[in-house]
Amino acid sequence: MKIEQFYDEGLAHASYAILSEDEMVVIDPARDPQPYYDFALKNNARIIGVIETHPHADFISSHLEIHKTTGAVIYVNSLVGAEYPHQVFDGGDAITVGRLTLEALYTPGHSPDSNSILLLDEEGKERAIFTGDTLFVGDVGRPDLRENTGNHKVKAEELARKLYRSVREKIMTLPEDVTIYPAHGKGSLCGKNISADLFSTVGKEIKENSALQPMSEDEFVTLITNDQPWIPKYFDYNVAVNKVGSESFEQSIKQATAVLHAENLEEGVLLVDTRPAQEFRAGHLKHAINIPDGKKFETWVGSIISPGESFYLIGADEKSLHILMQKIAKIGYEKWVTGLLWGEIGSVTEAEFNEAEFQKQPDRYTIIDIRHDNEVKNGKIFENAISIPLPRLRESVAQIPTDKPIVVHCAGGLRSAIGTSLVSQKIKNVPVLDMGNYIKNFKEK
Repeated sequence: MKIEQFYDEGLAHASYAILSEDEMVVIDPARDPQPYYDFALKNNARIIGVIETHPHADFISSHLEIHKTTGAVIYVNSLVGAEYPHQVFDGGDAITVGRLTLEALYTPGHSPDSNSILLLDEEGKERAIFTGDTLFVGDVGRPDLRENTGNHKVKAEELARKLYRSVREKIMTLPEDVTIYPAHGKGSLCGKNISADLFSTVGKEIKENSALQPMSEDEFVTLITNDQPWIPKYFDYNVAVNKVGSESFEQSIKQATAVLHAENLEEGVLLVDTRPAQEFRAGHLKHAINIPDGKKFETWVGSIISPGESFYLIGADEKSLHILMQKIAKIGYEKWVTGLLWGEIGSVTEAEFNEAEFQKQPDRYTIIDIRHDNEVKNGKIFENAISIPLPRLRESVAQIPTDKPIVVHCAGGLRSAIGTSLVSQKIKNVPVLDMGNYIKNFKEK
């Protein structure tokens, strides 16, 4: 028996290959299927199945592509209403992989159609459970992502109550040495207190996971429905795509073509400059916004740009833009990239933030705090700041006063670069300044 975890740091997503004899099953595969093919080839195995624990909101799965390429059967809960070829895999159903057995446990709560997958060895002993988004290390899945989308639309409180029973009746009753393999790690927006550890045991979680401590159902509902992170614009779209299945990863990312000269750009199409903030401020195309490449690039693209909105990607060179196409394909946005542009970056400059001037007279500036609601709840850094979280900023620029220079800040500098570009794209009559890393000097006081 071999269990291999594949981890994508950008989306904090974990998928798995389970290998026994010469057979292999993949659980919750990422958009790019190649790593699973490579692993199967290395181990002289054939992929016989793909299991989806639920229709994922935060990434596009390659389940349909793997099926078309290898003939592997897709297993999914009947409540999903899957529109791709599949075999129903409801609670109590089981399949064999070599000498192993994989059994579906119906564990609704994060979504109404969630399964967890229990692995039993050749002797029938419970060895591991793949919990999808039902149970994470240190947390449980948020219950508020399926109120507006999917085959079944369910209110957050109702799902929270289902989740209370799922974890207590289906998972916490397993032997304490059963290994827990979740679909996400720290940084995922599918939970709020997820640990950096990528696996655990039932016993450890019962002792340490705050959501699994003794409490009433009502107390549990309050705990997990409060203070959840924001929901990116792309989440509902991903659920819908995963219900149908996506097109080929490699073919899809090759659809965007090079725009050889800036003069060929279509008017009215959003320009997304992916270079570092300092380079963007030193010179960019008119009306461009800045979403710098980084660890969470695809999440910020999917939080700021709505599904279906066309945009150009601007970068340093063709190679880096190809990598960015791979990143945004993970959330299904590659199809809306109108073209790729490098080399001709533009000459529009942005004013630099002057910390000394700001320190002297901070009241001379309109300060925009783009941290998340949960961060602001713990205290403002500047009492007179206007709070507009970054995911809502693009639609809220009209609310910002323009009688004074504008300063944008976050908690560390990354988000403020994005936010400043969103504001300066629409406000031209006063300077819009990015406080950037200087915010750390004010936080320490």
